[in-house]
Amino acid sequence: MPNQAIARALEPDIVGRLARFFPDATPVRIPIKLSRSHNDENSNGGGGDGAELNTFFQETVIEFGTARELLFVVDRPLEFADRVLVESNDGSLHAEASVVAVQYHSKRTVVAVRFLKNVPNWIVKS
Repeated sequence: MPNQAIARALEPDIVGRLARFFPDATPVRIPIKLSRSHNDENSNGGGGDGAELNTFFQETVIEFGTARELLFVVDRPLEFADRVLVESNDGSLHAEASVVAVQYHSKRTVVAVRFLKNVPNWIVKS
């Protein structure tokens, strides 16, 4: 599996290419779990408040972040405007976001997502 190690080492570089379009992006290495977020707006049961259904997608690492965006690599397809739930492994980050940029590479996809609501102090610059 030496090729796997090489691919993981290149991830900050390929994410860095997309990060150039986000001038406030700061390098970070935060492990996260992604879930697909499905808003069930057609639900007729209960209060009709549109229950959220989340399906586990994959684990990855945030390589760059801004106050409103996260940039990372996935090995499954995500498309522009897809919604995801982002959860850090330590539980400090739990927020819904929407895909705002995608770059395709062989077997990997670099994604930028933007929080749907304000998430204060998730990233702190020194």
